[in-house]
Amino acid sequence: MAGSSPTLRRRQLAARLRELRLQTGMNIEDVANRLLCSTTKISRLETAQRGVSLRDVRDLCQIYGVAEQAKIDELMQMAREAKQLGLREESGIASAESQVRTYIDLETTAASIVEFQTSFLPGLMQTGDYARALMRGMLPRMTQDVLESRVESRLKRQELLLRNDAPQYWAVIDEAALHRKLGDNQIMRRQFERIAEVSELPNVTIQVIPFEAGSYMGLDNSFVLFRFPDQAIPDTVYIESLISNTYHEKASDTDPYREAIEHLRATALNPRESVALISRIRASYSG
Repeated sequence: MAGSSPTLRRRQLAARLRELRLQTGMNIEDVANRLLCSTTKISRLETAQRGVSLRDVRDLCQIYGVAEQAKIDELMQMAREAKQLGLREESGIASAESQVRTYIDLETTAASIVEFQTSFLPGLMQTGDYARALMRGMLPRMTQDVLESRVESRLKRQELLLRNDAPQYWAVIDEAALHRKLGDNQIMRRQFERIAEVSELPNVTIQVIPFEAGSYMGLDNSFVLFRFPDQAIPDTVYIESLISNTYHEKASDTDPYREAIEHLRATALNPRESVALISRIRASYSG
């Protein structure tokens, strides 16, 4: 399947190489002449229709004037990983920028996003203060500068839902996430106002699984499922843990999550009932 479907890493690498070319002001023909190859090859490399060899990466970095060894090493590693479906990124503050970019690449190219959260509210509907309180608690060693950078990035991502070609976004949230207080009542009131605003968007559906549902399929595992407009691109499931971020692309790995989504939607309150429950919980923060 990796040979017929462009993997996540291949698509990422293709996008990076195109960005580098555009930054130099060179066109595809210029690069082909320097690389002594056809323009078709460069075009296919940049659209992930063709795999990128380590030699291609080395030569293109030289042509584009990439001097920073860390950047060259990152691109070379992406080329090594591009042949395999799925991806596991080790967590760590130092690699946060790369990790966030991997996730954003999926968000910005997806036709639909289904997100299931058990413990906290989805990033696409968090306020800055809520996100700040969440990250400060989860990553207490994070410096203030890194924290603010991550919060800014998260808020910037939310513009995705307002694009003309915005993806269909379906959030399924365990009721526990709505009761978890992060910050003071004012922060929580503003957060619930934000949920109400997002729920009004035509491309957004929000469902809540109430406490009364008891145990259910998926309770132990928050995840996000991305689907893409190009059917040649496999669905991707994202799972975040304390030590790594994992992306599943193999059908055998993503099928159980597709099944879980159907179960979660059926278990949750319908969208109208969910909004009513959210409003009742919101009232508890009015004092």
